[in-house]
Amino acid sequence: MAAVTLLVAAAAYPLIERAAGPAVLAARDVLDTSPRPSGSTGQAGGDIPGGTAAPDDDLPAITRLDPALRAAVRQAADDADTADIDFWITSGWRSPAYQQKLYDDAVRNKGAAEARRTVADAETSQHVSGEAVDIGPTEGAYWLIQHGTDYGLCQVYANEIWHFELLTRPGGTCPPMREDAEG
Repeated sequence: MAAVTLLVAAAAYPLIERAAGPAVLAARDVLDTSPRPSGSTGQAGGDIPGGTAAPDDDLPAITRLDPALRAAVRQAADDADTADIDFWITSGWRSPAYQQKLYDDAVRNKGAAEARRTVADAETSQHVSGEAVDIGPTEGAYWLIQHGTDYGLCQVYANEIWHFELLTRPGGTCPPMREDAEG
């Protein structure tokens, strides 16, 4: 298998345009909204040490992904590597306790309304069932947005360019995106 780059580059991120309007944000501003706990529940809860992993890494966040999702991400990672695109997993399976901690941290840091838009609770998150994966860096996420349907992978939320689920057959059509985790 081709190697997947796992180091986070310190280079500046390109500008992106929001789909919902003309406002332009630095991609770092968008990516920094990805949920990160203030304290980790450890690898057994789904934490990825260092924040990045490859589809073949032996971590619960990876090994507990739905097998079909993991296979699709593995193929996408191989193809992204062939295209010289940095592509890694920043989050995969999460235990209910870890997911709830992410949600509780978001409520504490952003307030309940914003937390509901950006982080699902443990009962509704597809990460808990192993049916969702977050992809980084920005270029990897955008590459998967463009090529995801080749693998059956779809961006789910308009406000989360990194969040993908296996929602169609390879070559199929993705369902319409939801605005955010709340709706």
